[in-house]
Amino acid sequence: MSLNVEWQRRDYSRVPYWLYHDTDLYNHEQKLIFRGTTWSYLCLEAEIPEVGDFKTTWVGDTPILINRNKDGKIHAVVNRCAHRGAAVCRHAQGNTKVHTCIYHRWSYDLTGNLIGIPFQRGIQGMGGMDDDFDKADHGLRKLRVACYQGIIFGSFSEDSEDLEDYLGPMMQGHITRLFCKPIKILGYQRQRIHGNWKLYLENLRDTYHASLLHEFLVTFGLDRATQKGGVEMDERHRHNLTYAHASSDNDSDAKEAYGGHEINSDKLKLLDPSLLEFRQEYTDDRNLAISTMFPNASFQQLNNSLATRQIQPKGVNAFDLIWTYFGYTDDDTDMTNHRLRQLNLFGPGGLVSMEDAEAIEIAHKASFSEERDSSTVIEVGGKGEISDRAYRVNDVPIRGFWSYYAELMGIEPDGAFR
Repeated sequence: MSLNVEWQRRDYSRVPYWLYHDTDLYNHEQKLIFRGTTWSYLCLEAEIPEVGDFKTTWVGDTPILINRNKDGKIHAVVNRCAHRGAAVCRHAQGNTKVHTCIYHRWSYDLTGNLIGIPFQRGIQGMGGMDDDFDKADHGLRKLRVACYQGIIFGSFSEDSEDLEDYLGPMMQGHITRLFCKPIKILGYQRQRIHGNWKLYLENLRDTYHASLLHEFLVTFGLDRATQKGGVEMDERHRHNLTYAHASSDNDSDAKEAYGGHEINSDKLKLLDPSLLEFRQEYTDDRNLAISTMFPNASFQQLNNSLATRQIQPKGVNAFDLIWTYFGYTDDDTDMTNHRLRQLNLFGPGGLVSMEDAEAIEIAHKASFSEERDSSTVIEVGGKGEISDRAYRVNDVPIRGFWSYYAELMGIEPDGAFR
């Protein structure tokens, strides 16, 4: 497929709307991005701690099965039977010694090797497989697997750079901060959002929207543009971190800055103010640290709530968002309850996150256009150079996303900003 994108600007401050809606482009993304040289988030080691533990997930639109083998090593394979293409494992997670496809009972070990075929030699000399059939040639496709600070990543390419290099110092530092000690899983949520997957990656990088769309954050001072904070990216702008510092503004600062936008902090009160309590756990005073890892994940902290988010594209018009909530193994009961209380901010019905889904869906629906020159306007924070910003009112990291995306897809404009 030959792609032809007419970029209006080489700094990606104009993005054609059709890039969110084109089916051929979506198929190309699956090949060049999700099954290309990138590393994708698969799951957490804490989800499969014991020998025989497994978990199923998706990388792009490819089903994946992750296993912990008897030697303790982690393996990831495509969850698609070699015989007729059915899902070998249909459970979200569990423990087993062998995976057997329900359709024709072909079975595989925990590394993905084909180990059993019913009636391989036929019955009474009739039927079955030819004598030259070799099970070793028909195992499940294996991914390259690497772990960092208890997070499991996978890549389809043997040519992908080492995981540490792919993450870079910025993302390594953020992950090391959040996963500074052993974790325990607190729960899951999932939601289907009817919009293009790229819109969610943009949303995670967009610090400009947070205190405008999410009135709960503004009203109760959890995240406001007047707080000290900003955005950081890796050298190639493929990953992003949005951060803010606790108690770095006050209601009067916010009221002056937001003007006619109602703050309501003097009108609304919470019956349970502990929902807002920030217990400093790290060496810094950041109460907000939400990352975006290209192409499919976020690792987040808001006050004392901790979670990963995984994006699973479901065609050009939808994606699933999977939330995995966690705490630390040394948390006492009070701290665990505190984290669980604050998790009410997130997920499909969260006091904050439910608005993201609505915004993405209305943007996706309204942005469909037959006009190939119709485009977004991404200039908040300035045009031109794509770089870190030590202030909140900007959407520069969105341009960083498109810069790396265009490189992988082979659609960079002449003289493109990187």
